[in-house]
Amino acid sequence: MTKTAPEQSTDLGTLGIRTIPEFDGVHDVWPRGERLRAVREAATAYKQRFKAQGTVRAVKSVDIAAAPYPVNYAFHDAVSVPTLPLISMINRMVVVQYDDWNGTPRTLVFEPTMPEGSAEAPFYSNLQALMDKVPGAKLIEKLMLKYYNEPDQVLAKLGLTPADIDFATFDHLHVQDPRMILGSTEVIDGESAPRQPLFGDAKMLVHSRELATLQSLHPMQWAWYVDGGLGGVDPDKFVTFDGDIELGPGIALLWTPGHTDGNHSLVINTDDGVWVSSENGISLDNWQPELSKIPGVRRYHEQFGREICPNANTLEDSLDQYDSMIKEKTLADPCKDDPRWLQILPSTELAPWKRFWPVVPTYVHGGIEYGVIIGGQQ
Repeated sequence: MTKTAPEQSTDLGTLGIRTIPEFDGVHDVWPRGERLRAVREAATAYKQRFKAQGTVRAVKSVDIAAAPYPVNYAFHDAVSVPTLPLISMINRMVVVQYDDWNGTPRTLVFEPTMPEGSAEAPFYSNLQALMDKVPGAKLIEKLMLKYYNEPDQVLAKLGLTPADIDFATFDHLHVQDPRMILGSTEVIDGESAPRQPLFGDAKMLVHSRELATLQSLHPMQWAWYVDGGLGGVDPDKFVTFDGDIELGPGIALLWTPGHTDGNHSLVINTDDGVWVSSENGISLDNWQPELSKIPGVRRYHEQFGREICPNANTLEDSLDQYDSMIKEKTLADPCKDDPRWLQILPSTELAPWKRFWPVVPTYVHGGIEYGVIIGGQQ
């Protein structure tokens, strides 16, 4: 029996959230060349209004963990020289404080990845089983894996407690286990007691299509999602939305389908302009291949006439992902330190480690920080 997504249990307006009209209907435009034009025009129009609304109070990114990832996925088979088959990506958790549209101070946690949960996704569990059979597996793991912080440790370092968090969200639910964030009445295999919520009463913002995907996986999606990740989770812990929403002045979650059906991107306005974060790419090279020094990526841009080079582990809809990355590029402002590059912060970023040369990012922002994160705002 096919499971269906839970009905929206919370009115978005009561949470100070509102929908974004500029993108209404753009995903229905046909043919596809006209749809791309409509997405670009809508993003241009929305950016003007978005920036005029104000900035967030504070934002801070903190590294969580580095994990292996296939080079061929990272750049859509564009890399043109022999290299290691795997590189490492660094997940960063981003804490954002802002006022919602009702004037209530809010704290959002973006990408609070729990590494032990990600390890249960079939892709990574199968990769681990394969690596365990390879001579020197421990050395390979040492080269690929690195742990920086646990999400709850990040809160303490920033002077926050779980009670300070209003919302958690992921750009999509690949290799994420919602039970480890929201808690569960069921015991996860290998554990002795049910998980307690990591962020107290915080709710998870998730696109309705992404949640529905986790509830009824297609075989082409199966390897990247944690089986049973919704087991025992209170449905009321989810706040689902469709399309594009803005959480308050200076912060929005824009629907960017393609990598997954329910993918969404974090967009924030700061004193330095607009930043965008998602995993549609794992380095700025994906969004700006014309500037890339990774062998083959610029040629991919030139040979195919494409403005982007997608992160392509699951091409659920490659045309949609292309359009979504253009949407992101249109919203992002130029970097203050080097205006050639856009202020796009991959939610999981290619590690700038020399051991993987020449597959290293051409330019790295190195995280993001504005204002001061303050606890006890509730």
